Amino acid sequence: MSTELYPILGLVVLSLGLGIIGVSSSINLYSHKIAEDPELNSRCLRQRLFLTRVRSMLWILVLLLVGGTLSMYAKEISSENSNLAKTREKLFPVYDKEKIWQAPNVFLAETDPDADLIQYGRDLIARTQDYFGEHGIVRPSSINSLNCQNCHLDAGTKAFGNNYSAVQSIYPKIRGRSGQLETIPKRINDCFERSLNGQPLDTTSHEMKAMVAYMQWLGTGIPKGESPKGKGLVDLPLLDRAADPVLGKAVYDRQCASCHGSDGQGLVIPGSPRSYPPLWGAGSYNQAAGLFRLSRFASYVKANMPFGATYENPQLSDEEAWDVAAYVDSRDRPKHPFLDLDWPDISKKPFDHPFGPYADPFSEEQHKYGPFGPIKDFQKAKTK
Repeated sequence: MSTELYPILGLVVLSLGLGIIGVSSSINLYSHKIAEDPELNSRCLRQRLFLTRVRSMLWILVLLLVGGTLSMYAKEISSENSNLAKTREKLFPVYDKEKIWQAPNVFLAETDPDADLIQYGRDLIARTQDYFGEHGIVRPSSINSLNCQNCHLDAGTKAFGNNYSAVQSIYPKIRGRSGQLETIPKRINDCFERSLNGQPLDTTSHEMKAMVAYMQWLGTGIPKGESPKGKGLVDLPLLDRAADPVLGKAVYDRQCASCHGSDGQGLVIPGSPRSYPPLWGAGSYNQAAGLFRLSRFASYVKANMPFGATYENPQLSDEEAWDVAAYVDSRDRPKHPFLDLDWPDISKKPFDHPFGPYADPFSEEQHKYGPFGPIKDFQKAKTK
């Protein structure tokens, strides 16, 4: 049934209802006038029965119309839901571990039962400053000058752009950094305290629920325990030398300063009130963030920087990526706030974790800049 007919049916039911009221009023008035005259009451019995039957017929028509309309409406809703389910099924990502992951079709989010929550979560990731930055509408001045998507590109949907594809499938999991079982909210708060150098969220807050819902939606169709191809960052071959901040500065000046500024604090985006993210200083990530590990930063820039680069069409050589990472991570930034808590089992520290103590004989300098090959070989030999 066309939805245009529902208002017409409503008017018909309203008219019948008014008719019932009119007939009932007539019966009551008629009955009142003849109640004291038995002879007149007897003579008018037929008329009263007629009006009563008319009223009953009107009630039956109203009930039939309302019942029929509700039944047809329910069938239409069922049909629409069925068609929507079939459409969603066709668009549902089919997991293939041999193919590069792609984010689910946006239509799936728009038609999800939690569509509003998912959209809010995406917005929090893309425009974190608007909610938690200096003038944030949720909790102002509670983070640095970054948005989540500065590290998790395109709101966590870009292949090899530190995306969220595996969040739903691999969490909760035990992580060596904390030595504990970590949930998705715990992992989100890690980013708030490290990459955003700010305050953690209330795990029961609407904002936390929204970000979790968004990340879980991005993992649509990925089996539990699986990590899709294209998650996280590219694997970048190690250098046979230490990464060089001096050479990295030349790369930075040539390839990065046009957006992030010669001082690394980020320039205003043309035609926008927003700015490119700061790469060091008080407004950037602290020393506990993942990107303070050289391999993470080098892999990040290799597949994604400068602007326009992809894993398929990188613009930096491997050596340039390592060197510019060394330069950026050599600059001043907020101190590591969790040195006494991270990596309770020091034997599990990554080869490029730049803070001792270590379960190997290599220095903090080598753990920060390399060469990393000897460290990895030592760690591998110890596990045999």
